[in-house]
Amino acid sequence: MSFVLDNSVCMRWLFADGKAQDIAHADSVLERLKQTGAIVPMTWGLEVAHVLARAEARALVTEAQSGTFLKLLEGMDITADTATFHYALSDTLQLARRYRLSSYDASYLELALRLGLPLATLDETLLKAAEQAGVEIFV
Repeated sequence: MSFVLDNSVCMRWLFADGKAQDIAHADSVLERLKQTGAIVPMTWGLEVAHVLARAEARALVTEAQSGTFLKLLEGMDITADTATFHYALSDTLQLARRYRLSSYDASYLELALRLGLPLATLDETLLKAAEQAGVEIFV
């Protein structure tokens, strides 16, 4: 695994929204992912499902578009970290407290710290926390 992949990057692949530099960054992450694979916390799939369900409910995407996107994700070398739960009520909680992160965002930070991997994210709060914690940011 070459980096920890945050959901904020993945959603740019579907919605292609935001600043031009964010879209370019997401595209760069996608190209690296195709070469090296990435790792995500165990909760990543739930986050993807949450965003898709909300987007469908707001008619931002159709169920068919979500299905096509899910097939894209399933074809990628994305590995879910099975130890996420083990750290949820200890290290992850402490990181959430220290950096005022959601537990979901803190799980990406915990994983990057534990494995010594760079973090690919477009979430400003998570970026700031990662920098403060000494985590390498995927560029």
